Amino acid sequence: MRVLSFLTVVSNGKNARNAVGCSRTIWGKMLEMMLKGWNGNLMESMENMENMENAEATETKKSYRDSAIDERIIRAVEEMGFESMTPIQEQAIPIMLDGKDLIGQAQTGTGKTAAFGIPIIQKIDPEEKGLQAIILCPTRELAMQAAEEIRRFAKYMHEVKVLPVYGGQDISRQIRALSKGVQIVVGTPGRVMDHMRRHTLKTGKVRMVVLDEADEMLNMGFREDIETILKDMPEERQTALFSATMPKPILEITKEYQKEDAEYLRITPKEVTIPLVKQAYYQVPRKEKEEVLTRLMDYYHPKRSLIFCNTKRMVDELTEHLKDRGYQAEGLHGDLTQHQRDTVMNLFRGGRMDVLIATDVAARGIDVDDVEAVFNYDVPEDIEYYVHRIGRTGRAGKTGRSFTLVSGRNCIKSATLSGYAIRKSGKETYLPRRTLLL
Repeated sequence: MRVLSFLTVVSNGKNARNAVGCSRTIWGKMLEMMLKGWNGNLMESMENMENMENAEATETKKSYRDSAIDERIIRAVEEMGFESMTPIQEQAIPIMLDGKDLIGQAQTGTGKTAAFGIPIIQKIDPEEKGLQAIILCPTRELAMQAAEEIRRFAKYMHEVKVLPVYGGQDISRQIRALSKGVQIVVGTPGRVMDHMRRHTLKTGKVRMVVLDEADEMLNMGFREDIETILKDMPEERQTALFSATMPKPILEITKEYQKEDAEYLRITPKEVTIPLVKQAYYQVPRKEKEEVLTRLMDYYHPKRSLIFCNTKRMVDELTEHLKDRGYQAEGLHGDLTQHQRDTVMNLFRGGRMDVLIATDVAARGIDVDDVEAVFNYDVPEDIEYYVHRIGRTGRAGKTGRSFTLVSGRNCIKSATLSGYAIRKSGKETYLPRRTLLL
């Protein structure tokens, strides 16, 4: 039976407690007030939340210069505006530099790309022009973004070549680039397999393999592709897997394709959700959800906002309603063509549109800096969706906010700090309908 070495990162060393009655947390205080039938209005609730946030303690972070990272990489990272490591980077980088297999469980947006990208760059043999590392991502957007970020880390290591490969781009262009010598490939499983079948991607000298957003890849049906790719890799390699959640299929893959001494690094929910993402939920009448949403947006005035709905129809309806109210908003869902999707994302990334409304499926692969707030207009159907939703803000050590609007009998089920602000369990706790008075 394989043994995993567990490294648990906890920000204050205390076990997370049930949010109800937990007066030392923002979430606990808000939930406590709600469950007591608090009658404060919306503006008062937001001001109280601000006061509680100001009382939160700040934690000491490790500098990149206090590590074994190559000076050239540190220089590039500092030019990108980063001085201190996120928890996943602080723990994962030394493990990967030591050549050990790693399972990293951390929410989206906690700096995972640097956690595996930096050690990969540092371990590349510049004299060897062939492929040495493969990084698998669930979507073309994530593959492109991860490749670009790794290139930026390698700014002063000119001999390191990085190439994204994904569907939707002319494969002959990728083949020409591969033939010139590439040490790091970042790609989607389907396109990586396509290159392997064509023998344009040679895996004989691959020494490092990373699965990024592994749970998302499995949700999208890539398990068979992932296993096919891993079976073709050299036996003597380092394999790292990063995932926001750890469902059984992920653990089965780690057992089959990683070494027995693989280290399991878990960033606890307390550390992920409290210091980085300030979470709150409001119970409001269904007909008032739009009004509450716009009041929250006007009050906090986030630079970029991401709003999640459970259906395409709701995305379209809310997009039109927000446009009518004067917001620069666009919708994103599965009925859009790739060209339409690219147009919307370019507008959002370029700052020409500051409100993106999306379904969970359409939002896979969205990796945009400076998303300051996530709004759950609809309560997500699954806890894993919630994890990925709030991970779109509070990225790479920056703070963010998430707001969930609860209406009717769509209740908060077992709100705890030991999980994530919303999770499903057997017993349901219904909040008083008068929690917020407009």
